[in-house]
Amino acid sequence: MSYVEHPLIKPNLIEARQYQQLIFNTAIQGNSLVVLPTGLGKTSLAMMVAAYRLTKFPDSKILMMAPTRPLAVQHCQTFARSMALPPEDFKVLTGHVPPAEREKVWREAKLIFATPQTVEHDVIGGKLALNRLSLVIVDEAHRAVGNYPYGFIAGQYMRAAKNPLILGLTASPGAELSRIEEVKRNLFIEKVEIRSERDADVRPYVQPIEIEWRRLELPAAFIDIKHLLEGQMKELLLILKKHAFLPSIQGVGKRDLLRVQGQIKDSMRKFEPKPPEHFYICLVAQAAAFRLCHAIELLETQGLTSLEHYLSRLMRKARMPGCPRAVKLLADAVGVQQAYHISKRLHGRADHPKIPESIQIIQKQFDDRPNSRVMVFAHYRDSVNKLFDALDKLDGIRTMKFIGQADREGEKGLTQREQAQILGKFRKGEVNVLISTSVGEEGLDIPNVDLVLFYEAVPSEIRLIQRRGRTGRTRPGRVVVLLAKDTRDEAFYWSAVHKEERMREALREYGEREPMVKEQRMIEEFNPDKVKVIVDHREVPSGIVRELAQLGVEVEARQLDVGDFILSDRVGIERKSVGDFLQSIVDKRLLSQAKQLSETFERPVLILEGGGLYSRRAIHPNAIRGALAALAVDFGISILPTQDEKETAAVLVIIARREQTEQAREVAVRGEAKGLTLPEQQRFIVEGLPGVSAVLAERLLAHFGTVEKVMAASEEELQKVRGIGREKAKEIRQVLSVLYQP
Repeated sequence: MSYVEHPLIKPNLIEARQYQQLIFNTAIQGNSLVVLPTGLGKTSLAMMVAAYRLTKFPDSKILMMAPTRPLAVQHCQTFARSMALPPEDFKVLTGHVPPAEREKVWREAKLIFATPQTVEHDVIGGKLALNRLSLVIVDEAHRAVGNYPYGFIAGQYMRAAKNPLILGLTASPGAELSRIEEVKRNLFIEKVEIRSERDADVRPYVQPIEIEWRRLELPAAFIDIKHLLEGQMKELLLILKKHAFLPSIQGVGKRDLLRVQGQIKDSMRKFEPKPPEHFYICLVAQAAAFRLCHAIELLETQGLTSLEHYLSRLMRKARMPGCPRAVKLLADAVGVQQAYHISKRLHGRADHPKIPESIQIIQKQFDDRPNSRVMVFAHYRDSVNKLFDALDKLDGIRTMKFIGQADREGEKGLTQREQAQILGKFRKGEVNVLISTSVGEEGLDIPNVDLVLFYEAVPSEIRLIQRRGRTGRTRPGRVVVLLAKDTRDEAFYWSAVHKEERMREALREYGEREPMVKEQRMIEEFNPDKVKVIVDHREVPSGIVRELAQLGVEVEARQLDVGDFILSDRVGIERKSVGDFLQSIVDKRLLSQAKQLSETFERPVLILEGGGLYSRRAIHPNAIRGALAALAVDFGISILPTQDEKETAAVLVIIARREQTEQAREVAVRGEAKGLTLPEQQRFIVEGLPGVSAVLAERLLAHFGTVEKVMAASEEELQKVRGIGREKAKEIRQVLSVLYQP
């Protein structure tokens, strides 16, 4: 066996494989996306490219991003073990590291392993000098779609770096051509390198995986409950069909119902400010049907325990004040109540057939091969707990749960440190069965798993590949998929299988294409005149700050007492979503915020983001119109509507450009109260008296003429002003005349 030889890579560690060398030669020439099955050395390839770039650019740095902290830590440990560099050159950065310490790491470390959210935050905050990076490695690159930070970081890097190079790594980019194209666009990919288990140069390194699926009959009690829920579901779907939101009630799933929700809301906007009542009826029916769809899925794929827990939570929620109408509708439905009582009566007496089948499969695995390691994937924690309770009683089986960080009802999540400890025990053999939710699917180095058991099928080809990739790494493996007959299980499984085949076909097409032209996506240059926006630090997580950075705006995050954005020494902007705007009317925050904004900035602006301003029935349209009128007339605040975060960012840039470039105005470091006129100062002083509003201050000054005369007036004289009675006059005189005692 031959090994990779390089001054920065320790000898006899990385096996020299022909397919890796060919991919390496492509990856060092331009931005590349590498699609390689799990266990075939994506991390080793990344290390080889990193060593090459550090040799070529000795003063540069390398950044490797991974979606989770455990994965970033794992990569850091692998690189540190394999590369001939001092330990202090390798650092992990996540949100757990304080900002000041992160800034130091960016300056001093050679290879940085970080989560994309942390990198995005530090790019926006100006803590990371992207021009010093000679290579950015993007692990799990299939995530580079939509608003995920990978695309934003890649764009900023390509704009800033002198010698940019991006290496994207994934085992499964997705089935849809549009998704693969989006990943390429967002990461500025010039060449796609693809290898599969079927390629001749890869085949010698691939271990065979035996895949078996077992179809199980649902018990009669399950079928009875399912019929009750489906009967209730049919009534709700008929409402949606009656109003033309569904062409048919057959085969309707969650995705269809989400699409219907969007259609209903789009239709309502056309009738603002007062949509017809039937739209609200349809919205309630859609929300209730979605919940029922989930309940049926739980029954079919997880069992009575999961269903009973779900319906129990729904019944409790229905008794709470202000519960959604859809929840109340379901809780009162006869079919749902019957299903709930049956599942409660059978609790602990009727298991899903997957439970005994799982025990049998795992027990036989250890009977045949006592030193086996087994990984079980279950989507829901209820099922994880049920399996754990069943397996923990068996001799020779040492099992642990591997779940996410979020707390669930009655159960705390695992911290990332706890997750790492559990994986360590699994690697060492101290634990031989790991029961995992989806947190165990992506990227983690879990070698030598002999059996992977799917407790349920998954509809995603990416998740199917990731789950299956936990076995067959260094020795032959086995996968068993449990399917409940004639249920969503079967539909999900075949959906994922067909999507995977489509993905392979799409990748084959890419493999046959000519090399792509360099710089297939041009980087947008916004404007040669750089503008700056000061943003309140609480707005940093929003998509607006990312959009501003992509438009070439210098963003400075600060703690602002008033407003969300400062665009010049006179323009301050408060941004409110439509939902927040309406809520601020209800809880009476709006006018006090408006007063602060108008007193602080000469040109105050409110950006109202989103649609459906008049479609919330809780607030009368006249109340909304009154609030808008008060903002404009009483406080002199300009109101600018925008559709979304992207449009909000564009509006901010236009105003900033007018102020800073055309008007040559400075950007104030912080919003300070604008100078008050003399009458405003006089009113301000009088308003400081107890119980004196702005209106009363006007009356007092009009009656007495000066602030001095107001302060010298007796109780009797004060009572001559309308709105001031005996008690209020007494309080005013007491404040003005009683000796101050600290």
